[in-house]
Amino acid sequence: MSDYQAPLKDMQFVIDELADLPAVAALPPFGDATPDLVEAVLEQAGVLAREVFSPLNQPGDEHGTRIENGIVLSPPGYAEAYRQFVESGWQGIGKATAIDGQGLPFLVHSAVAEMWYASNMALALCPLLTSGAIEALELHAAQDLQDLYLPHMISGAWSGTMNLTEPQAGTDLAAVKTSAERDGDVYRIKGQKIFITWGEHELCDNIVHLVLARLPDAPAGVKGISLFLVPKYLADEDGSRGARNDLKVISVESKMGIHSSPTCVMSYGDNQGAIGYLVGEENNGLACMFTMMNNARLEVGMQGVAISERAYQRALAFARERVQGVARGHSERSTIIHHPDVRRMLMQMRAIVEAGRSLAYYTSAQTDLAHHAPAESERVSRQNRVDLVIPIVKGWCTEMAQEATYLGVQVHGGMGFIEETGAAQHMRDARILTIYEGTTGIQALDLMGRKMLRDKGQAMGELIAEMETLPARLEAAGGAITPLAAGFATALAALEEATSWYMSNVSEDPDLGSAVGVDYMMLTGNVVCAWLMGRAALAAQKHIEAGSSDLYYQHKIKTAQFFVEHILPRSAGQLQMVKAGSSSVMAIDADVFL
Repeated sequence: MSDYQAPLKDMQFVIDELADLPAVAALPPFGDATPDLVEAVLEQAGVLAREVFSPLNQPGDEHGTRIENGIVLSPPGYAEAYRQFVESGWQGIGKATAIDGQGLPFLVHSAVAEMWYASNMALALCPLLTSGAIEALELHAAQDLQDLYLPHMISGAWSGTMNLTEPQAGTDLAAVKTSAERDGDVYRIKGQKIFITWGEHELCDNIVHLVLARLPDAPAGVKGISLFLVPKYLADEDGSRGARNDLKVISVESKMGIHSSPTCVMSYGDNQGAIGYLVGEENNGLACMFTMMNNARLEVGMQGVAISERAYQRALAFARERVQGVARGHSERSTIIHHPDVRRMLMQMRAIVEAGRSLAYYTSAQTDLAHHAPAESERVSRQNRVDLVIPIVKGWCTEMAQEATYLGVQVHGGMGFIEETGAAQHMRDARILTIYEGTTGIQALDLMGRKMLRDKGQAMGELIAEMETLPARLEAAGGAITPLAAGFATALAALEEATSWYMSNVSEDPDLGSAVGVDYMMLTGNVVCAWLMGRAALAAQKHIEAGSSDLYYQHKIKTAQFFVEHILPRSAGQLQMVKAGSSSVMAIDADVFL
């Protein structure tokens, strides 16, 4: 079933008005990123998403994957779809032309990636991991490794994976047991990894695994972890595919969702040891891997937006067709979109999607500026903003995707519980998003600890100060926009109070950040999204005042109004939950917890 239509108008609006494409395009590497080119790229990506990826989504979910002769076989059509993806050069869209990429901003990559995730998230996970592996190698690998592997990966001819988790070591990477021993210029890797997305498949010629392992003389804990490039097939000196390495897939997991994405148990070194190559320095692998992890966390946040968009589109189509009851003002049975409760759910989904898209694209643009702004001071400032916001993007967008896909099922009523409508698949697929690449709790810990405490709240204070200018602008705009000011100001005040209270009390309560972190993170996400939605309303108003009669701009303002009136008020409750602290959370002793 191909019912996905890329929301190109909203994507383009957010890119131009909130992510500030002109400022990004003015950066030295992105001179070719003209508005016309970006529009053409988005349109072509939308065609591939709609006509190639989307029709495979529901059949792929039903078919799943299986192992045959040591190879993971994907659903019918996946290999051809991936081939079209590679031949069109999409894998390298956000990579520099100097390493054979397309040279477009990460902002454009994010918009294109949204379409892949919305149309077929399970398939799109393969290039997602490759993109993260490319960045880790580009920043940390020796030049000879880059020369051998990056051209194949940037083209998409070879894919990449991330191997962290082991049966006894999930989030606690200090417990990693996979071993690495020096053998001349290489290392011999032995151990088992689980939950490896697209760890084995037949879509491309080679798979480049990035594997965390421990050297015999390594320090204990996370300080003793190193990162290794372990290819399925070794690369010959000319860069061509060589001999098979000592690694294999043991099984693929039977999962709640993303059925057509193989989640593999991988075994390394059952014989002489899988040959691996050190990436970065010995015992510094976690820092290298976090390059890939941060990239993946932003991308997973984008997946939350994408699956919410897909669920919204299908719910809207169903609501326009499903006849049930007699709505007010109608003399005959009417379609359910005329019922206020259904309209409420659709508006809630719409607001979640548009807010999440704004947050993700904004962060992607900040990433471009952090990497390429001419002045070092600006690069540092932008990177501080990116570091602060990434856990919010990942946490807020994926948690709200649970809400959006839940509502998608609810709009369908009883038919939503039936697999043939596809609504249930969106809900099942979305469930992994709050878990992989760091659970919501891990994102909250990152925000409350590494980000807030590291600089004593300076980056958060700078963000709050920037947002404080919005209420006056909303009040000055007049018309339907002015009422947004009061609701936003109240929520912003709640964020300021929560931030001040946390920074004042955290030193006295070691459990505080972990106990209230998710509530604080969701409060921050609500306020930052409302800030962006308010800015979107102001931009839409300018188009209207310039004479545009396009209903899109009126709807943009009304969606912002809904967000401020129906989602943003949660901030008051979240403030109270933050200030409640950890006492009731930890009140029952673990030994008698029933």
